[in-house]
Amino acid sequence: MVNPNLPETKLLKALLQPLLEDFQYWFERSVNLLENEEILFLGAQQQSDLLGRVKQAQQEVRAAQALFQATGGQVGVETAVLILWHKLLTECWQVTIHFRLERFAKPGKNSES
Repeated sequence: MVNPNLPETKLLKALLQPLLEDFQYWFERSVNLLENEEILFLGAQQQSDLLGRVKQAQQEVRAAQALFQATGGQVGVETAVLILWHKLLTECWQVTIHFRLERFAKPGKNSES
């Protein structure tokens, strides 16, 4: 039987659960940008590829969250996987910053994207 009062379980719940929620939040924002904006400096193929990778990562995070919930916080995520997700988010943040800077620099464009 799973004991949810073990220190490791409490630590996982305190750290991993909010981390997975953060990944979902930022991946969702990235999907919204990549699906709703034409990012000229990426090109259509690169934008499509990035969108595909983000959607794949979203599915992986959802699966990790489901397993985490189903086991009462008794499972974790490999550090290597967390690093891959973080690198992908870093790439998305860089695209977002570049996109906003480009958009802000153009007169007459809305800078709230």
